[in-house]
Amino acid sequence: MADISLEEFEQRIIAACGASPIVESISVYDTRSNAIRLRVTLKNQTFLDAFYNEWRGRVAFAWIANNERIFGADNAGGWHWHPVDDVARHVSSDHEITFEEFFREVGKRVE
Repeated sequence: MADISLEEFEQRIIAACGASPIVESISVYDTRSNAIRLRVTLKNQTFLDAFYNEWRGRVAFAWIANNERIFGADNAGGWHWHPVDDVARHVSSDHEITFEEFFREVGKRVE
């Protein structure tokens, strides 16, 4: 994912969430010349943040409830998960974690 443009990253997030029944809204939360953060508000009053820095290739996904990360994934130091049962922990992944994969995992847990 590190070799895509900011616009492509944004479109991937929108495409993944656009038809989902758990999504309330999608917005660009923050943008700079080299980075973008999108916020996906879910119908259960939680939200997802998706961050991409084009210059550094940094990607991070977080599921937030009550202003705390409850699940996440990012590529700082190699792709890894921050599991629901212990978000401070890093669980290594042997592959790139796409937003689509992250969103599917969130969808399994949304009530």
